[in-house]
Amino acid sequence: MQIDPEFMRRIAAVAARESLPRFRQQGAVTNKQEGGFDPVTEADRQAERSIRALINEQFPDHGILGEEFGSENADAEHVWVIDPIDGTRSFISGIPLWGTLVGLTRNGDAVAGMMAQPFIGELFYATGHGSFYEGPHGANKLTTRPTESIANATMCTTTPFLFKDAQKDAFERLENAVQLSRYGTDCYAYAMVAAGQVDLVVETALQPYDIVALIPIIEQAGGKITNWDGGPAEQGGGIVAAANPRLHDAAMKILHA
Repeated sequence: MQIDPEFMRRIAAVAARESLPRFRQQGAVTNKQEGGFDPVTEADRQAERSIRALINEQFPDHGILGEEFGSENADAEHVWVIDPIDGTRSFISGIPLWGTLVGLTRNGDAVAGMMAQPFIGELFYATGHGSFYEGPHGANKLTTRPTESIANATMCTTTPFLFKDAQKDAFERLENAVQLSRYGTDCYAYAMVAAGQVDLVVETALQPYDIVALIPIIEQAGGKITNWDGGPAEQGGGIVAAANPRLHDAAMKILHA
């Protein structure tokens, strides 16, 4: 099936109605992780409720997997995967690098996705015919950049402290090889790969709702995204996203050296 880009805009709009008025308002934060810190806010919950309602209205036979409220109809051919606010730590810190992620899988493969950042007013989406941007710079089709040399690459990760043991060593090898490394970018980094601004995103310990929406956006812009073993990225875990297949191969060689 083909998803109309207008439906992506509708999802972005209903989510923004819940998240944007709560941004920089110092609302209540709940910690979901005993012995650690995994924040959730009322903006997360209300945005996901609104997205779920819209999907159920438009596609009642589809399944849904969301970060805050789990799964429904999980065995359906088509399943929507929702992270209402990816980058909640940025959200509660007043930093506009969070985004609403909604992706669609068909038999487990990510086929469409969107990332919306309502404070900046940007929407990145892919529905099968390329990746597109709408925002302050107008509307245009996205294309990753042709960087092939690791030495010329810009790489992002949310935080290097998530890497442990052998993965930590591997990430540090790659970080020492790239030209520029940036932290704290969450989902926005993947959008920048699709937009031709960043070359690599390398992360670990992701959940499906952290990545499914971003896979089509990167792939349909010309990039390559896999897990650390080179397999499909839809289930999360360790993720390597690159601007093009050659750069992806070069990064993988260093990670597995």
